[in-house]
Amino acid sequence: MPRPALDPAASMALVVAVLAVSTSGPLIAFATAAPALAIAFWRNALAVGVLGPISLFARRAEYANLARREAAFCVLAGVALAAHFAAWMPSIRFTTVAASTALVATQPVWQGLISVAQGRRLRTVTWAGIGVAVLGAVLATGADFGVSSRAVLGDLLAVLGAMMAAAYTAFGERARVTLSTTTYTTICYSVCAVLLLVICVASGQSLGGYPATTWLAILGLVAGAQLLGHTMFNYALRRVSATTISVLILLEVPGAGLIAWLWLDQVPPAESLAGLALLMVGVLIVVLGGAHAGRRARALEVETAGTLP
Repeated sequence: MPRPALDPAASMALVVAVLAVSTSGPLIAFATAAPALAIAFWRNALAVGVLGPISLFARRAEYANLARREAAFCVLAGVALAAHFAAWMPSIRFTTVAASTALVATQPVWQGLISVAQGRRLRTVTWAGIGVAVLGAVLATGADFGVSSRAVLGDLLAVLGAMMAAAYTAFGERARVTLSTTTYTTICYSVCAVLLLVICVASGQSLGGYPATTWLAILGLVAGAQLLGHTMFNYALRRVSATTISVLILLEVPGAGLIAWLWLDQVPPAESLAGLALLMVGVLIVVLGGAHAGRRARALEVETAGTLP
C-alpha cells in the first residue's frame, strides 16, 4: 500500500532534521577533549533522559501491548545506530569533517541495496538520483581517499558508518509502521546508549571530567542532531520511504561544510561548487521522482477500487 501524501508537518520535520544534523560533524570536531565514543554515548543517554519520562507516561498502553516483532525491530535499529556512531564519530578525528560527512553520505547506496534485498524494485530514476547525489557529495567536499594512512582509516570508518546508518533507517522504517515516534526512539536510543556505554567502559574511555565548552558541545548534539535531527527523521518515516530520507540526509553535507568553514576555518575548495550543484540535483531527482511515483500509485489504487463490483 502506498504511503499517504507528504503533509506540511512531515515536510517541516524534514527541514528541521536536515538543519539539525548538519551541526553534528562540526560539534564533534570541536569537542576534542572528549573521546568520540563517549560523546556518542552521552548524546544518546541524555536524549533518553529527555524522551524516556515523556514516552513512558504518554505511551503506557503502547509499551504494554508491544509485540515481540515490533520490539525486535526497535532493538535491531538501536544496535545498528550504535554501530553507526561507533564507526562514524571516530572517523571525524582521523579525517576532515568534510571528507567524513561526504563518505557517510553514501548511505543511499547501501539503502538502495537493502531495499533490493528486501524484494523491492527501485525505479531507474531513483538509482539515477542516488548516483548523482552521492557523486555530488564526494565532489563537493573533496573527500580524501588516501592522503595518509590515518585519513584512509577515517575514510573506511565513515563508509562503515554509512552502511550502519542505512541498516538503522531500514529497521526503523519497519518499526514505525505501527509504533509512535516517542516509543520507537526511546527504545532505540536506550539500546544504543547501553551498547556504547559497554564499549566505552571496556575500552577505558573517560566519560567525564571535560571542560565546560565540551559539555556545551555535547548538549548541542543532544538538542540538535539527536532530538531534533534523528527524531524528526523517525517521525517522517511514516510518510516518506527510508530511501528518500537517506537521500535527504545528503543535504547535511553542504550544511556541515558551511558550518565547519565559518566556525572551524575549514575552507571548502572552489571546485566544491559543482559538487554542491550535483548534490542538489540528485536530491531533487529522487524526491520529485518518488513523489510522482506515489501519485501514480495512488491514482491507480483509486481507479482499481472504482472498477470493483
